[in-house]
Amino acid sequence: MARLGEKYNSHIREELKGKFSLKNIFEVPKLEKIVVNIGVGESVSDSKIINNAIEDLKLITGQKPIITKAKKSIAGFKLRKGLSIGCKVTLRKKRMYEFLDRLIFIALPRVRDFKGLSKKSFDGSGNYSIGIKEQIIFPEINYDKIDKVRGMDITIITTTKNEDHAYELLKSFNLPFRD
Repeated sequence: MARLGEKYNSHIREELKGKFSLKNIFEVPKLEKIVVNIGVGESVSDSKIINNAIEDLKLITGQKPIITKAKKSIAGFKLRKGLSIGCKVTLRKKRMYEFLDRLIFIALPRVRDFKGLSKKSFDGSGNYSIGIKEQIIFPEINYDKIDKVRGMDITIITTTKNEDHAYELLKSFNLPFRD
């Protein structure tokens, strides 16, 4: 099992149960899934660009991404319904914990001028979103082989609906929040 998964099962779950004075172990918040998304809007003009984004996401997550398509046409953006405009991966269980481990301890410290993550990025339902401007912070990406620096959205979905419980859960995983 992944290192953070073992840490959650052995230490974090009991700490959170005591901290929030929960009666049942199943009430304790836990990570449900992590969704990594890359939007490639410029693929409207060149359809080969999306393949490079797919390869980058495959290297970063270790899982094949699905292609997201436009739901409706927008003339101002020269967008047609059904055009490929991005790719995403949903990580669960072991791969989720391994990705979170690499994100916290390897990738985020490599971000330029990193001062910590904002506490305001919770959506009100216990989920947390991170926007990353460069995919090159991940060590799996070879800097010489990328065609363009792309950003990505990472959403961490928890089982709790309480924002404070989700914050404490992520804080116990050593996610670097600003004070």
